[in-house]
Amino acid sequence: MILDAKIPDGPIQDKWSNHKFRLKLVNPANKRKFNIIVVGTGLAGASAAASLAELGYNVQAFCFHDSPRRAHSIAAQGGINAAKNYQNDGDSVWRLFYDTVKGGDYRAREANVYRLAELSVNIIDQCVAQGVPFAREYGGLLENRSFGGAQVSRTFYARGQTGQQLLLGAYQAMLRQVELGRVTLFPFHEMLDLVVIDGAAKGIVTRNLITGEIRSHAAHAVLLATGGYGNVYYLSTNAKGSNATAIWRAYKRGAFFANPCFTQIHPTCIPVSGHYQSKLTLMSEGLRNDGRVWVPKQVGDKRPPDQIPEDERDYFLERKYPAFGNLVPRDVAARSIKEVCDEGRGVGPTGMAVYLDFADAIKRLGRHVIEERYGNLFEMYERITNENPYHTPMRIYPAVHYTMGGLWVDYNLMTTIPGLYALGECNFSDHGANRLGASALMQGLADGYFIIPYTIGDYLAGLGFEKVTTDHPAFRQAEQEVHERTKKFLAIPGKRSVDEIHRELGRVMWDYVGMARSAEGLRNAIDRIREIREEFWRNVRVLGRDDHLNESLEKAGRVADFLELAELIAVDALLRNESCGGHFRVEYQTPDGEALRDDEHYAYVAAWQYQGDDQPPQLHKEPLHFEYVKLSQRSYK
Repeated sequence: MILDAKIPDGPIQDKWSNHKFRLKLVNPANKRKFNIIVVGTGLAGASAAASLAELGYNVQAFCFHDSPRRAHSIAAQGGINAAKNYQNDGDSVWRLFYDTVKGGDYRAREANVYRLAELSVNIIDQCVAQGVPFAREYGGLLENRSFGGAQVSRTFYARGQTGQQLLLGAYQAMLRQVELGRVTLFPFHEMLDLVVIDGAAKGIVTRNLITGEIRSHAAHAVLLATGGYGNVYYLSTNAKGSNATAIWRAYKRGAFFANPCFTQIHPTCIPVSGHYQSKLTLMSEGLRNDGRVWVPKQVGDKRPPDQIPEDERDYFLERKYPAFGNLVPRDVAARSIKEVCDEGRGVGPTGMAVYLDFADAIKRLGRHVIEERYGNLFEMYERITNENPYHTPMRIYPAVHYTMGGLWVDYNLMTTIPGLYALGECNFSDHGANRLGASALMQGLADGYFIIPYTIGDYLAGLGFEKVTTDHPAFRQAEQEVHERTKKFLAIPGKRSVDEIHRELGRVMWDYVGMARSAEGLRNAIDRIREIREEFWRNVRVLGRDDHLNESLEKAGRVADFLELAELIAVDALLRNESCGGHFRVEYQTPDGEALRDDEHYAYVAAWQYQGDDQPPQLHKEPLHFEYVKLSQRSYK
């Protein structure tokens, strides 16, 4: 199969405009004849549901939370990028485009990235109109700040609650349509399978998490906006409920999975503190605007930070990358932090941490300024660690944060299954091998507010007006398979908890498929993952029944999918014999220890096709072409 990304012809700055003009339209009077399912109601899902309903389509929106307001998007703290150039500091759509392609280590499509940069300015206008309370300057213009991987200030923010405020904007837009009857909301419903009829997506099968009811839902098109799969590592900054089940079910029904090994390790998380810890907490990248990262120069120096003189500190990011300093991209910062900790210069009880110090910023700007910018983050840090960051430097260490891989989509955000779309973090499309800070919110909202409302019409306009129902035998078969899978979990006479096995999987992933990978380690990981998967199906214990609320059963299904996805991640990482962005193979590095790409052999998107449970997946390659950005070794020095 040849992957057709459907990239429009013409100059890159005109591609999206020309493409929109060429897309087929659906008559406004006909839009009410089409039903669309949206799975996931975070930023991408809620904005898509609201926008499509505003256009007149009938939308069914599903989430496993009690309310869309609990979507993981709420945890995004630092901000959202937009090339507004309010600071007159040289920003532009072109510069945001260039920074993003470079930041992703040249493993993203140029056309997608340019469109994202182009739409960024519209997103801010949309959100301001919705009442999102962005920070403002004295003169009334929106305030912004700089983020990693950029030398301009283009990140708009609402203190440390940007994701929450943006989500409230999208949520209220969607709830308006719920009130008008054009969006039907299904909380406490988890998608457990995709229904494909005659090669096209026609619906989903869900489980009501309160009653256990298995039920089919039919539609003319299905949109997945279910977020990332970072929880395959067990410990991550993702919400505990974030999972891969929806996209993994789609993968097993024929949707290709692209670049699964591209996982981002975020540098500024609160370090692990104990064996039974179940998740990690991110401290916003925005903090690196004013915080300085350092460790003692001397190996094994355990003195408190206030007793280590200035000339005995190593501000290693400023030393190694004088042009960007503490604002180097996340992958670069994370590897540097690991490096100094591996040297024995890490701080804190475990030695697996570095300091993020605000003393200079407080001295220069005053505590009130820092409090205005980051006060809620400082309060959150103090509640977790019992240390006051106004007086004692924060301790941070990298943690799994974001997955750049996901379902393969074309320029229209359609997967390899006609009628099935993937939006936001659950697709692979815009970030390449590393995501720049404040770009996740940008992509989620661009997909939901400004791309899918255009592109889905082109598909629906060619369908005709035949009603879709759940009468087709494919729905009965999918329901039966979900029932059987559920019964299978409950019938295993094992002794180990789901969490225990998940934790074991996460340890293997972190040790061998984490910040540094090697061929030997990846082969070992694949063997270990298979052993753990076998152990799961033989010895897991799932408590309770399937006809009522059962978190143990929910977790079992999600971890079973993680155990399969984990192997695909390791296989993909083993195949890619280069280092790029979040994928760092120790065999491929420059003399300075930086990621060493192989553009001749690996400038492609790796798209994997499911071949059966007992068969290896088939690899398809979508070559990446760079016409506007010159490929070069990334340098932030």
